[in-house]
Amino acid sequence: MTTVTKPAKRPANTHFSSGPCAKRPGWSLAALDNAFLGRSHRAKEGKARLKLAIDKTKAILGVPQGFVCGIVPASDTGAFEMAMWSMLGQRPVDALAWESFGEGWVTDIIKQLKLKDSRVMKAEYGHLPDLKAVDFSHDVIFTWNGTTSGVRVPNGDFIPTNREGLTFVDATSAAFAQAIDWAKVDVLTFSWQKVLGSEAAHGMLILSPRAIARLESYSPPWPMPKVFRMTKGGKLNAGIFEGETINTPSMLALEDYIDALVWAEKIGGLPELMRRSTANAKVLYDWSEKAGWLASLAVDPATRSNTSVCLKITDPAIAKLPLDDQRAFVKSIESLLAKEKAAFDVAGHRDAPPHLRIWCGATVETSDVEALTPWLDWAFAECKAQLAKAA
Repeated sequence: MTTVTKPAKRPANTHFSSGPCAKRPGWSLAALDNAFLGRSHRAKEGKARLKLAIDKTKAILGVPQGFVCGIVPASDTGAFEMAMWSMLGQRPVDALAWESFGEGWVTDIIKQLKLKDSRVMKAEYGHLPDLKAVDFSHDVIFTWNGTTSGVRVPNGDFIPTNREGLTFVDATSAAFAQAIDWAKVDVLTFSWQKVLGSEAAHGMLILSPRAIARLESYSPPWPMPKVFRMTKGGKLNAGIFEGETINTPSMLALEDYIDALVWAEKIGGLPELMRRSTANAKVLYDWSEKAGWLASLAVDPATRSNTSVCLKITDPAIAKLPLDDQRAFVKSIESLLAKEKAAFDVAGHRDAPPHLRIWCGATVETSDVEALTPWLDWAFAECKAQLAKAA
């Protein structure tokens, strides 16, 4: 077996978790010094801070005029649930799933909302469903970027602009890192802790004029929890989209998000955020092709994520093991890297096939990804040698 020398240089920032993700370069607790604490979030100054976060979000993402953006409870999950429970049921539904979060939305549609006029279109990890088979006279549910599979839609070309139904897009690991075709989106959600590395617990909900029209013209037949209600007297509750949150937000987490947005503006906005993510992911994909023991979980290069990079182990000695043993092997790599303080949180999601998952979003430095790859080679060789010795 080839001996791999232990690297001498560690990444400067060893945080590669796919959520919560690495803080922006240069971050410190001093970034939170101006947080609006110990006061009501409904005070004039509190609402102004919330509105500032909304306005900066819309500006950086290029959200079109007529769309609204609001801060809502319970991270991306809460935002997406809020949209589904408020607007689904008027039309048939096509629900697309190719990883665990898409599967979660399918569960809501089939088992919770119990929408009988629905169609589930699934694909195995590493693949997309047949996008040409989607019926856009239906409401359509999908994740723009599958965080737990590393598979994204290549673009919005498969969505017609003259569609009859609404598109519901979970973009939590795509927003700020991938180009969103807003003409193809009616509902889009994400959370602060992904591409911008901010603190968790809050979701962002963006609605098109068509989605607003649905809210104002349709009332679902099921009871609606308070935190999901977006209308008053049959009209959109505009306050939610101006900083008047439904429940009490964390003003400390809000300040962290504002700090990340200011950083994004300073470095060049959305183009630079996307460039950084793509450069990071390219390092891993290029290295994996040469490494010889792993490969992208996403089969089609056009669908490979530039944020949640998922790499399956293809080395014959490991790939032939039972799945539970493969999963244990991946965890051993993760544990060894953590013990060496070379990288943290690089094992794939528990619901996915065994693989390494390395976050490459915009807050990660390319130099750190470059410094990580020799450690991955070393950890693989060490864990494989230990496995052989145990056998």
